Amino acid sequence: MNYFGIGMRYNDIMELDHWLRRRIRMCYLKQWGWARKRIGELIKLGSPKYQAILTGLSRKGYWHLAKTYATNCGLSKQYLKNQGLVSLRTLWIRIHYPA
Repeated sequence: MNYFGIGMRYNDIMELDHWLRRRIRMCYLKQWGWARKRIGELIKLGSPKYQAILTGLSRKGYWHLAKTYATNCGLSKQYLKNQGLVSLRTLWIRIHYPA
């Protein structure tokens, strides 16, 4: 959160934070590539088996699959946080409302 990030509205930060998480989920799906690998990784990350199979076998684009139930269960906010993703919302609140 640099100089211009301080002046952004809360709604803009939330929208950007949502877009960033979806983009990262899309990159994970793209990295896994083939359907079998996607299904296995989603199940390993805790997605329901049936939903993981539906998502893994889907012919939709990566951007569309990044917002499916199975992807959001497996690559949850908590998982991304554990991987090192810093929430823009948390940073914005820390800057605007210091405790």
